[in-house]
Amino acid sequence: MATNHSHRLLARLGITVPIIQAPMAGTSSPAMAAAVSESGGLGSLGVGAMNAAKAREAIHQFRKESTGPLNINVFTHRPARANTQKELAWLERLRPQFERMGAVPPDALHEIYTSFLSDADMLDMLVEEKPKAVSFHFGLPTRPQIEALHHAGIVLLATATNLEEAKAIEAAGIDAIVAQGYEAGGHRGMFDPDVEDSRLGTLALTRVLVQEVDLPVIAAGGIMDGAGIAAVLSLGASAAQMGTAFVATDESLADAGYRKLLFSDAARHTIMTRAISGRPARSLANDFTRLGSSVSDDSIPDYPIAYDAGKSLNAAGKAAGQTGYGAQWAGQGAPLARALSAHALMQALKNELDQALS
Repeated sequence: MATNHSHRLLARLGITVPIIQAPMAGTSSPAMAAAVSESGGLGSLGVGAMNAAKAREAIHQFRKESTGPLNINVFTHRPARANTQKELAWLERLRPQFERMGAVPPDALHEIYTSFLSDADMLDMLVEEKPKAVSFHFGLPTRPQIEALHHAGIVLLATATNLEEAKAIEAAGIDAIVAQGYEAGGHRGMFDPDVEDSRLGTLALTRVLVQEVDLPVIAAGGIMDGAGIAAVLSLGASAAQMGTAFVATDESLADAGYRKLLFSDAARHTIMTRAISGRPARSLANDFTRLGSSVSDDSIPDYPIAYDAGKSLNAAGKAAGQTGYGAQWAGQGAPLARALSAHALMQALKNELDQALS
């Protein structure tokens, strides 16, 4: 099914290499995306943490460095449900961590990101700027949003972590599915973080969706080299989406502490946690994941309200020379990370893929 769409999807995206650089908000940069697109893949920018004006600036910066295709990723999460009592209790739980750094927690927490579902300015900007693709994480946009983006000629992608979500993506008229396995770094794309997670791995999920859904499938999670790309292509995926592989590139916005941890034993012990942001996300083992292992999910405020606390704690830690409270997202393939320029990594991936397919 989806295998019949592979060449058409690559053509629609304007790419010659079946590699999509994951849109890692806070880590991917216009320079990274440009290097990937100039190398034949699809460069991506995660703008879920930006307003429309900042996202437009990032798009323009990309276009100064590349005439290639660009994917813009937005968050389509349900708006947070504020719970002042839970939020204050969470801040009190974090207080000892702040005090270790000679700081105090904030007095209150706020919803720091606007969901694309209610961001008319972001929609208008995307329609005007017309990136090659727009991708959705945490759910689906509204029907009018889909129609407006399609009318602008934009290819639409959405993340699924199970067959039910994939079927919803297909029914909504989205053009392709990003099949996110449990191995993947960063936030789980599940539509509802409070339902039981089936925890399907990348290979199993990819194969199920290829067989059951009549849309192109893009495999994501644990793919770090050309052999991994070849493996998912052999299962019927049209392309591979890779995030952790690009975290250590020269163009990455990852700070020194993040990079150091990536090349440490922590890479062999990635942890799925809600503690950092309020949604399940896979991180390198650090001080925050250790804290999260001792708390129940229902004690953590909603995303992105909890992220407000996480970012405050990270800022306090960095001010005190401690880097263990960052959102140091990484997938289970983290031990295979390479410190290269994005262009050099793309060249290595293409060579490895050619070798694996020969």
